[in-house]
Amino acid sequence: MPQNILRMAQTDNSSMGKLQISVTSSLGLIPIQDATVTISYTGVPDVTIEKLSTNSSGQTETVELPAPPIEYSLTPVEQQPYSEYNIHVEAPGYEPVMVSGTEILPDVTALQPIEMNPLETTEEQNDVIVIPDHTLYGEYPPKIPEDEIKPVDESGEIVLSRVVIPEYVVVHDGMPGDTTAPNFYVRYRDYIKNVVSSEIYATWPENAIYANTLVIMSFTLNRVYTEWYRNQGYNFTITSSTAYDQKWMRGRNSYGNIDRIVDSVFANYLSRPGVRQPIFTSYCDGRRVTCDGLSQWGSKYLAEEGYSAIEIIRYYYGSDMYINTAQSISGVPSSWPGYNLTIGSTGDKVRQIQQQLNRIAQNYPAIPKVTADGVFGPATANAVKTFQGIFNLPPNGIVDYPTWYSISNIYVGVSRIAEPG
Repeated sequence: MPQNILRMAQTDNSSMGKLQISVTSSLGLIPIQDATVTISYTGVPDVTIEKLSTNSSGQTETVELPAPPIEYSLTPVEQQPYSEYNIHVEAPGYEPVMVSGTEILPDVTALQPIEMNPLETTEEQNDVIVIPDHTLYGEYPPKIPEDEIKPVDESGEIVLSRVVIPEYVVVHDGMPGDTTAPNFYVRYRDYIKNVVSSEIYATWPENAIYANTLVIMSFTLNRVYTEWYRNQGYNFTITSSTAYDQKWMRGRNSYGNIDRIVDSVFANYLSRPGVRQPIFTSYCDGRRVTCDGLSQWGSKYLAEEGYSAIEIIRYYYGSDMYINTAQSISGVPSSWPGYNLTIGSTGDKVRQIQQQLNRIAQNYPAIPKVTADGVFGPATANAVKTFQGIFNLPPNGIVDYPTWYSISNIYVGVSRIAEPG
């Protein structure tokens, strides 16, 4: 059977997906240049189909790979709607890494991050990450129903007085009571991208992806705001169990379109009038499991009928649900100024961006250094455009909302001024 799959994939190029791999050190945000990346089919791991190397930004070129027909991911069918690939990475001075099961969907770009441990920091011979089945394809336990508004002591010490976007969430990779399951510190936006990519298909209409992203962020921020698990004596924010929370998969790939949506709306959540906490937005696939909240497959069909994201939300949660924005974002040097920085802009905000880009350029030398003079000229626009190209943002040379916070996020990562603890 695997050889048949191989022959079919080699001869039938009617459906193709794209893949780009980014390789960094696990110690600091340091891209690894000249890493050797070998790609094979998960079902035929000994047959190499692509061999790539990383550039100065730690990235491979984007390659096209066979994928199943797009119809498989647009209707709930029994056929697996994505193809699976193994990615093996080697680099001098680092432990090899193997990712098994990178999911390639047709007509979208999969982005596979790889973190490598320096040889002197680990005793592992080979880090192996196995990506499980997508939640819409595999078998997972259904969500245990919960109230959408949690009873909290508003005057207590623990519950936050306002909604804050955390820099990190601590993900318990198992059931809440499983003391053998490890905890992982995950940057908030990376967590959301991972969960959205694990819970729905990137081939869906943009409004469906946006609606599901809002639901997933509100679900997460309710856990953060109410300190749900810490108030039960646990030392984590959220679990990866679908029975209790939502699916996060260590080391899995995301997708370019999902990343861009999350970067644009990461500070949003869902609210009801008179309720301070983000709404605990239950959801389910709507086919094998039904629930009181959003139907994932249903949201896809509504988007195809022309429903906007907020119309999809209100279809499932009622007309009094609205999109709110957190005013406080943790782990950034300063907030977005409220307007785009572009050619002709001047002032301290421009200087700050120039200084941050120059620091990022020490790790990512493809980004040209600029004079930090507070004047946004063509050289600064070019540096911004290069940054955007590396970090999967529309390369327009304008520091808009998602670009501002992406620069801030990477700046913090490379300068290590905010560590989890």
